[in-house]
Amino acid sequence: MSILPDSLERLILSLERLPGIGPKTASRLAFFLLRAPEELSADLAESLKAVRTQTAFCEICFNITDAGRTECVICADEKRDKSIVCVVEDSLDVLALEKTVGFFGQYHVLHGALSPIEGIGPEDIKLLELENRVAAGGITEVIVATNPSMEGDATALYIRQRLSKYPVKLTRLARGLPVGGDLEYADQSTLLRALAGRQDL
Repeated sequence: MSILPDSLERLILSLERLPGIGPKTASRLAFFLLRAPEELSADLAESLKAVRTQTAFCEICFNITDAGRTECVICADEKRDKSIVCVVEDSLDVLALEKTVGFFGQYHVLHGALSPIEGIGPEDIKLLELENRVAAGGITEVIVATNPSMEGDATALYIRQRLSKYPVKLTRLARGLPVGGDLEYADQSTLLRALAGRQDL
C-alpha cells in the first residue's frame, strides 16, 4: 500500500514509462511538478494534450506536421530537391540531419526498423509507401540513413532488394557513425561527413 496520494502515484508511474526515466527521476519530476507554480503544471498538461491533437503525419514523407496539413514544411518547400530522398527511421533523425544544414533533398520516415525479434515486419513500417513513392517516378537517388545497427542494416538490405528493380541510385550513409548508435545522438560534423561520404548500397 502506497503512502502517496493516488494522483501523485499515477503521475510517477506515468513518468516512469517515458524512455530514459527511472523510478527515482520519475519521483523527482513528480514532486517538482507538485511544488511548481500552477501555470507551469497547467502549461505542461496543455502541451501534452496539444501534441496529441494538433499534430499529424505528412502524407508524402510521414514526418510530423501540423494537424490539417497534408504535407510537412520540408515537402512543401519548392527549393528542396525532390529527386533525392533520404530514408530515416524516425522524425528525430530528420531533426538531426536538418541541423547539419548540408542536405537539401526530401525525407521518408519509416517509423521504425525491421526487427523479427520484436515482431516488426515490412508491413509494420512505411516501406511499401517508400516503394510506391519511388515507383511513381521523379526520384533519382534514395539515401538509406537507417541507424548503424542490426535492425538498421536489415532494413537497408530490404530496401535495396525492393528498390533494385527501379532506375534509382541507392546509397547508404558512410560509416562515420558509430555502430549501435542512433542518428539523434551524433554530432553535426559526424553527420556531415557521413552524408558527404555516402556509398552505393
